[in-house]
Amino acid sequence: MPRYLDAAERDRTVIAAAWRVIARDGVTAMTVRKVAAEAGLPPSSLRYTFPTQAAMRERALVSASERIVERVHALPADISGAERAEAALLELLPLDEERRLEMEVFLALGIAASTDQDLEPYRIAAMDTLREVCATAVELLTTRQDRLLVDHLHAVVDGLSLHLLISKAPDTNWARQVIATHLAQLAAS
Repeated sequence: MPRYLDAAERDRTVIAAAWRVIARDGVTAMTVRKVAAEAGLPPSSLRYTFPTQAAMRERALVSASERIVERVHALPADISGAERAEAALLELLPLDEERRLEMEVFLALGIAASTDQDLEPYRIAAMDTLREVCATAVELLTTRQDRLLVDHLHAVVDGLSLHLLISKAPDTNWARQVIATHLAQLAAS
């Protein structure tokens, strides 16, 4: 680890370390000291940006949402309609190691938010981000906004995500097929 990191790079390094600690040891094991050690930084260098475990948990959860938004916004501009809806939804699923870690952290912190009032607004905001992607997909396919269709699609994505995490199967094509089939049915309705 270099001796000097700019603030943005240090934050990315710290959040990546926090995610690894959460995935490996659980949310309760994520201390400033443990994350600093994982990042190869002195704990004192984290105290200004992340003065508490709560601040670090909040930033870890916000970071997961930000990464989803970045990936969805980075989709090629030349795809639209059903193809864009499918591509965006696939960005929500843990189909590779990076997104698997992201989803593990999201779930761990989401569950922790049920007993942590300070974390709950960040969980709600993260869920709103996922819901917005689902709402946009529904709108692309049906040209209307229907709350029930959005809720249904969001539930499908959440269920697939959980199955992918639990199964740890290397082949994720079945999940891609489920999304494609579900979207075809949605477009036809």
